[in-house]
Amino acid sequence: MTDRIHEFSNDGLTFPVTDEGPLDGDVVVLLHGFPQTSTSWNAVCDRLHAEGYRTLTFDQRGYAPTARPRGRRAYRMSRLVSDVAALVGATGGPVHLVGHDWGAAVAWSTAAGRPDLVRSLVAVSVPHPRAFLGSMLISSQILRSYYIGLFQLPWLPEFACRRPRLLARMLSGTGMTPEQIAAVRTEIVDRAALTPSLNWYRAMPFSHPRYLRPVEAPTTYVWTTGDTALGRRGATMCSRYVTGPYRLDVAGGSHWVPEEQPDLLTRAIVDRISS
Repeated sequence: MTDRIHEFSNDGLTFPVTDEGPLDGDVVVLLHGFPQTSTSWNAVCDRLHAEGYRTLTFDQRGYAPTARPRGRRAYRMSRLVSDVAALVGATGGPVHLVGHDWGAAVAWSTAAGRPDLVRSLVAVSVPHPRAFLGSMLISSQILRSYYIGLFQLPWLPEFACRRPRLLARMLSGTGMTPEQIAAVRTEIVDRAALTPSLNWYRAMPFSHPRYLRPVEAPTTYVWTTGDTALGRRGATMCSRYVTGPYRLDVAGGSHWVPEEQPDLLTRAIVDRISS
């Protein structure tokens, strides 16, 4: 495919797309996490273009102003995966898929439920969903994930996140810089993406078991020792749920790998694709 993709549609929603890099390069689709948008991939995308890859990013369901359905069921994993499938279909697919945080959860689920769409997978921070769930039973992961329970509450999370000082305190504790926190306020809070993005968490009880299947695609999982949200146990369990070639990359640093360590992450992506 030699034409740029400017947008795609799914479920009656419209998703603007940023399509950059060499048109004849292998296509890499990068999925952002919470509470960020596709701009979190800018530094990595620039480096991938220099390596000869074409990158596609988009603000996912709830984050894009033209793709904000009402109600938490609209944000269950099957719908998030269907959005990725629609974009991959527009490229002629399959693609190399990369995801960070919630984007990693969607990437794992896409590779598990729609293996025909994924040539290779790089998941950052969040492990395979079965490794994540399993680690809760035998490690400190359940304590690290306390906020998931809080996000199930109506109104209170929105109230807290709309208080600038409280939001800054929460996010700085995870390793976010002041510049990143300012971007969260602008891109998520001020642009009315807060409740839709929290609905991703509120839709978790409606996930289908098909997305817990092992992944066949060649996979790299990147985990950082300073991640306050995801522990080591989930990282070490992850290999159990990949049947294809697998690699675990462990680095120092916080949860916010795409912006904090773009060189390291770009190398992990390039190594996975080239292998």
